[in-house]
Amino acid sequence: MSDSPSTPNAGPTGAAPDDGSARDFGSEPAGRELLPTATPARTRAAVRELVRPRRGFTVAGFATMIVATGVGLLVQPLLGRIVDIVADHRPPGDITLPVVLLVLVALTQGATTTLGLSLVSRLGETVLAQLRERFVEKALRLPLEQVEKAGAGDLTARVTRDVSVVGEAVRDALPELARSVLAIALTLAAMAALDWRFFLAALIAVPVQASTARWYVRNAVPLYARQRIATGSQQQQLLDSIAGAGTVRAFRLEEEHTERVTRRSSAAVELTLRGVRLVLDFYNRLHIAEYAGLAAVLVTGFLLVRGGSVSIGTATAAALYFHSLFTPVNAALVLLDDAQSATAALARLVGVADQQSPGPEKPEPEKRAHESRPRTAEAGGTVTVTGIHHAYEPGRPVLHDVDLTLRAGERVALVGPSGAGKTTLAKLIAGVHRPTAGSVRVTTNGARESGDGVPVALVTQETHVFAGPLADDLRLARADATDDGLRTALSSVAALDWVEALPEGLDTVVGEGGHRLTSAQVQQLALARLVLADPPVAVLDEATAEAGSTGARLLEQAADRAVYGRTALVVAHRLTQAATADRIVVMDGGRIVESGTHDELCAAAGIYASLWEAWSGTRTTADETPTHHRPDTTTPKDD
Repeated sequence: MSDSPSTPNAGPTGAAPDDGSARDFGSEPAGRELLPTATPARTRAAVRELVRPRRGFTVAGFATMIVATGVGLLVQPLLGRIVDIVADHRPPGDITLPVVLLVLVALTQGATTTLGLSLVSRLGETVLAQLRERFVEKALRLPLEQVEKAGAGDLTARVTRDVSVVGEAVRDALPELARSVLAIALTLAAMAALDWRFFLAALIAVPVQASTARWYVRNAVPLYARQRIATGSQQQQLLDSIAGAGTVRAFRLEEEHTERVTRRSSAAVELTLRGVRLVLDFYNRLHIAEYAGLAAVLVTGFLLVRGGSVSIGTATAAALYFHSLFTPVNAALVLLDDAQSATAALARLVGVADQQSPGPEKPEPEKRAHESRPRTAEAGGTVTVTGIHHAYEPGRPVLHDVDLTLRAGERVALVGPSGAGKTTLAKLIAGVHRPTAGSVRVTTNGARESGDGVPVALVTQETHVFAGPLADDLRLARADATDDGLRTALSSVAALDWVEALPEGLDTVVGEGGHRLTSAQVQQLALARLVLADPPVAVLDEATAEAGSTGARLLEQAADRAVYGRTALVVAHRLTQAATADRIVVMDGGRIVESGTHDELCAAAGIYASLWEAWSGTRTTADETPTHHRPDTTTPKDD
C-alpha cells in the first residue's frame, strides 16, 4: 500500500468573487492572489541556466558581431584620410585607394553583421522556445486552486502578452542591443586611439547619459510591472464579463460590468500614458548629453589642430566617431525601454516556470497492460477525509467538521440541496483545493501503481474538447494509448458506435472549427478519458448533468461502466444515480447529516427520503425505480 496526496486531472471554479474595484492603478482587487513573479536575481540566473548549454554558439555569435563592428569603425579614419588629401591639395588619384577601401569595408561589414545578427537571433529564439516549454509544462501542473485564486486573466496575460513581449525583444531588441553596446565600446576605444583627449571630451556626455539611464530604470521597472498587472486585470474582467454574458443580461448588470471593464481599461491606459511621458522625458535628457559631448569634441579638435597636435582629418574622424555614437547610444537606451518591459514580462514567466509541481511527477509507464485488465474492487483506493473545514473567504465557512471514508471499490453518491457543500467536498477529495483545516488521505493499492501517477481523477459537467483529431483528444489521458485501446475505452462508455459513424472515425477533427459534438457525446469523451487514465479513485461532479432527458440514462450507464472497479464519489445530479450507489451520503449546510443505502435512508424518513419523494413524484415509473446492478464489462452495450 502507498499513500499519496490526491491530484486532479481536471477542475474548474472556486475563485473568490471580484467586485471590480481597484485601489490603485495596476493593483489587484481583494481576493486575487497573483501567480508568483521571479526576483531580478532569479530571472538573471534562469537566463544563464538556459544559455549555459549553448556557450559555444553564444561566443560565435558575439565574436562575429565584434568583427563586424570593428570593421565598420574603419569608415571614419578613411573619411578623415580623404579630408587630409583634399586639405593638402594632393592629386585626385590619391582618393582612389580610400574609396575602394570604403567599398570593401561596407561589403565586409554587411556580411559579418548579417551573420552575427542571425546567430544572436537564433540563440535568443532557441532560449525563448525552451523557456516557453518550461512555462507551459509548469503552468499545466499548477494547483488549480492557485490558478483560480489568481484568475484566468493573470495566466492568460502571461501566456499571450508576456510571451509576445519577450519574443519581440529576442527577435528585435537583443540583436540590436548587442550590436549597439559593441559599437559604443569599440568607438570610444577608437577615439582614444586617435588621441586620448578626444576620448576625455567624449566622456563629458557619459554622466548625463548614465544619470538618465538610472533615472529611467528606477521609474520604468515598477511602472512596467504595474502595467503588466493592470493588463492581466483588464483581461480577467473581460473574461469574466464575456463568460457570464447570459447572467449579466438576465440580471440587467450590463452597466455595472461595462463600468468595471472601463475602469480596468482606464487604469491600463493611464499606465501606458505614464510610460509615454517617461520616454519623452528620457529623450529630452539624451539630447542634452549629445549636445554637450559633440560640442566638447569639436572644441577639443579645434584646439588640437590649432596647436598642430593632430591633422584636420584626424579631428574630422574624431567628430564623426562621436556623431556615429548617437545612433548606438540612442538605440541602446531606447532598447532599454524594451528591455525593461521584456524583463518585467520575463520575470512573470520565470515565476511560473520555477514553480514546484504539486505532487510527484507522473512516472513513465513501462507497460500499459491495463487496457485489457479485468477490474476488481481491490484495484481501487481508500479515501479518508478527517475533520475537514473549508472556506473560500475568511469568516465564510462552506464545510464544517466533515469526516468521510470511501472504501476501496465502493461507489458513494453525494446528494443534498443546492449550496450544501457537495461540489466543495468533491474538489477537496480530488485535490483541486486544499482544506482550510483537516486532511484528505488517499491510499492506493500497490498493484495499481505501476504506470499510474494520478491517484484521483475528476470529471465535471464542464468538459473541454480540444481542437484536433478525436484520437488526440482522448490521448490527453494517456499519450501511448493505441487505437485499439481508444476503441476499448469508447466501447466501455457506449460511445464507439457514434465515433465510428463520424466521417473519419477517430481521425475526425473535433473542437473549435471541427465536427460539433452534442453535450452527451462530450461527456462520453470525458468518461472515456477517465477509463484511459485508469485512476484508482474517480470523482464525478454532476458529470451527467449536461445530458437532456433522452441522454440521461445512457450517460448514467456510461458513468457506471467508467467507475466500475474504482473507488468512486459521485455528486448526483439525478437521484437515480444515488439509488444505485453502494452508499448515499447526504449533506446539508456544509455537514454530513445522513449516510446509508437507498432503502435505509428512505425508511429513515429524513432529508434523503424527502428529496427522493420530490424527485420520484416528477418521474415515470421506470425512472423512479432504482436498479442495483454492476455493468457487464465484457460486452459494454446499451441496455
